[in-house]
Amino acid sequence: MKTRRICVITGSRAEYGHMLMLMKAIEADRGLRLQVVVTGMHLSSAFGHTFRVIEKDGFSIDARLPILKFDNTPEGICRSIGLGTALIARSLGKLKPDIVVICGDRYEMLAAATAAHVLGIPIAHLHGGENSEGAIDEAFRHAITKMSSLHFAATEPYRRRIIQMGEQPSRVFNFGAPGQDLILNTPVMGREDLARALGFDLTGPVALVTFHPVTLEKNSVEEQVKAVTVALVSSGLRGIITRSNADQGGARINALMETFCLRHPRRFRLFSNLGAKIYFNCLRYADLLVGNSSSGIVEAPTFRLPVVNIGDRQQARVRSSNVIDVACESAAIKKGISQALSPAFKRSLKGMRNPYGSGSDGKVSERIKDVLKSAEIGGKLLKKKFYNIKF
Repeated sequence: MKTRRICVITGSRAEYGHMLMLMKAIEADRGLRLQVVVTGMHLSSAFGHTFRVIEKDGFSIDARLPILKFDNTPEGICRSIGLGTALIARSLGKLKPDIVVICGDRYEMLAAATAAHVLGIPIAHLHGGENSEGAIDEAFRHAITKMSSLHFAATEPYRRRIIQMGEQPSRVFNFGAPGQDLILNTPVMGREDLARALGFDLTGPVALVTFHPVTLEKNSVEEQVKAVTVALVSSGLRGIITRSNADQGGARINALMETFCLRHPRRFRLFSNLGAKIYFNCLRYADLLVGNSSSGIVEAPTFRLPVVNIGDRQQARVRSSNVIDVACESAAIKKGISQALSPAFKRSLKGMRNPYGSGSDGKVSERIKDVLKSAEIGGKLLKKKFYNIKF
């Protein structure tokens, strides 16, 4: 039997975390051959050269495609999409995978999906059907869905939304979020060990802070960051701050956060990349998460961690009761922080379940791998019929 080639394309630390255990499952299966294409933020020094993490995890990288050669203005992002499409197409032409696996909604993945679709390579898409109404990623994700042949949604509402978009139900699966497997397989650190690894004192109320651009709002990055930082300082918090991603406005946010941390060196520290082990243990020991990262929606509920979710970036995503939605205004953020730290709110999260963890037995990635292995490839998988639903 011919070994099936599965090519995983990754461009950021976040979606790599979602796919890590799936990559391990593919590599461990003798009937499959894992191919790894790395691009985007993984190859940028500004984001910690996280391709080294992929290598440290034991994976061989088949292609490294630097596409972040332009600024993160709208024009620069368009140029990166074009360059990414060309470079990924060339690599896929050489690797000749049977299936391409991509995750999420970033513009690097739009480039990957476009290249694979035009080359006639079936796409398996993870985390489709979701919403990020405050970002251009919303349209990218749904465009990727329409180019994909196999769909692995993270919740049942997302599975139904993919079907609503005309995808055949037999090709749309809900095993839960594969990143939950990584959480279950990540070693637990002691609080003191985590503090030493971070070089950061974890006493007192500590927030994990991640703030990304709201890309559909124009000329408001400075106001947004000011609202967040004023609330953090006035709330008496100390903070572990992770860098924003390579979206429009991300570099400006990072510069402002770096200046902020230099002004408050004993209370706040900016990190380029924490890595999965340290990041998940930060979720375990932090008192709350503040920002607008999807991690607050998808991963924080597993730790019953209160989340102050700022603004519209994660609007309309399925969420649990740990999430407190606030406007991007300092007073609203401060009020949300106060609620998140209250004993009553923390007690209310006892017994809470993560809606993204429906298959939280550590086997989500294994189930996805089995579908990738058994799916009939070729023309039948590529030729899609629009599935009409009754209204």
